[in-house]
Amino acid sequence: MKEHLHDMNDDLLVKYLLRETSPAENRAVESWIQATPANQRYYDHFRLIWERSRELAATSTVDPDKAWQRFQQRVAEERRPNRGIVRTMNRRLAGWQVAAMLTGVVAVVAMIYYFSQQVKSDDAVTLAATTASQVDTLPDGSVITLNKHSSLSYAGAYNEEKRTVALKGEAFFSVVPNKKKPFVVEANGVTVTVTGTSFNVRSVNGKTEVVVETGSVQVSNGHQTIVLSPKEKVSIAHPDSTMVKEAQTNVLYQYYRDKTFVCDETPLWKFIEVLNEAYDVHIVIDSKQVAGQPYTATFHNESLDNILYVIAETFHLSVERTNSRIVLK
Repeated sequence: MKEHLHDMNDDLLVKYLLRETSPAENRAVESWIQATPANQRYYDHFRLIWERSRELAATSTVDPDKAWQRFQQRVAEERRPNRGIVRTMNRRLAGWQVAAMLTGVVAVVAMIYYFSQQVKSDDAVTLAATTASQVDTLPDGSVITLNKHSSLSYAGAYNEEKRTVALKGEAFFSVVPNKKKPFVVEANGVTVTVTGTSFNVRSVNGKTEVVVETGSVQVSNGHQTIVLSPKEKVSIAHPDSTMVKEAQTNVLYQYYRDKTFVCDETPLWKFIEVLNEAYDVHIVIDSKQVAGQPYTATFHNESLDNILYVIAETFHLSVERTNSRIVLK
């Protein structure tokens, strides 16, 4: 079996992707991946080609022998380091007829490696959600859920020494643990640092809020640093504000992840505030006394009209629509 230039056996990587490795082999591969940024990049490219190969192999109608011959000629011309990867995959993926799709995948392979050679540390990747929330996976496997009208960007050097992202708007992060490479979120002058945990960051209209669900996070605004544990939050009006930990007493902030609104003795005005954001409307409560009343209810994937009907019935209110406003009175 041939070894590639980073001292890792390509056949072992394929075996790892097939989940056929022993516990000892798993540890060996994972230690190698984390050893250097170059190893991490090589593995990321290898996995991307692997996944794309499986997709293309399932639908290809190309003659396998002729495709393989054309691919070998193309590789010789390109002189790229992907030859060993694709040849190894071709042997391991015979059952999927990978040879049949090599004419198509060669362009993908060449593009991946060309991109990897061209990327500079200041080349940025931006993920953006427009009118609906969206879920994305970062290069290290961490998963983010962006709320609508939010964006996340990171440089090409992401995952080399540390994992730094810049957030505008709101996002929920489920971070893959890696003590050697801290995960850093920068938002409106506030820095959130973790090694592996789940948390929500909201930075809107100059105000930043961080809520922790699992693990712990470190929040800094330049002159003060605090550590948050599960069910704790900090709200920062501006970067120079004094930060104070608070208990997170509701889970309304989760609504954009699963389309569920959960109120548990939540002040009605707070729920209305979230509805305004979720449905892009302008609801006002005519009575300050009613606005402060606690409300307990759960709505899953309901229409705004249904939610307003239940609220009106609960508090004996009427719902009046005036131009762009909805008034509860």
